[in-house]
Amino acid sequence: MSKDRENGFFRSVIKGVFSTVIITLVSVLIFGVVIKIATLNGGVIKAVNQFIKMVSIFLGCMISVRGNAGLLKGGLTGILSTVAVYTIFSLLCGETNFGLAFILDLVFGLIIGAISGIISVNTKKD
Repeated sequence: MSKDRENGFFRSVIKGVFSTVIITLVSVLIFGVVIKIATLNGGVIKAVNQFIKMVSIFLGCMISVRGNAGLLKGGLTGILSTVAVYTIFSLLCGETNFGLAFILDLVFGLIIGAISGIISVNTKKD
């Protein structure tokens, strides 16, 4: 891979990760307001959090992934975004838990990112 193509590849992934993190943070803040207003049970909160992650990764890939290698760019964006978001929320909460749930989130991020990357490179953008 040439240096220019390599830079473009990593620039695309980094842009996707930053886009995903920002979308996730804004969405979680909005959802936090909804939680304060409405009384929601734990199952609903977990489901909405998963939905937020999925939509954020999808949108992050749609914003950043262009050209070719959508599967690879999207998958890497999904994994790195999952790690970044998990790290940010762990720092905010003051606790970390690298258990089965985190591994499943990584797999989930990889799959959603890969699918989103494929869709993104095959969608015409102006």
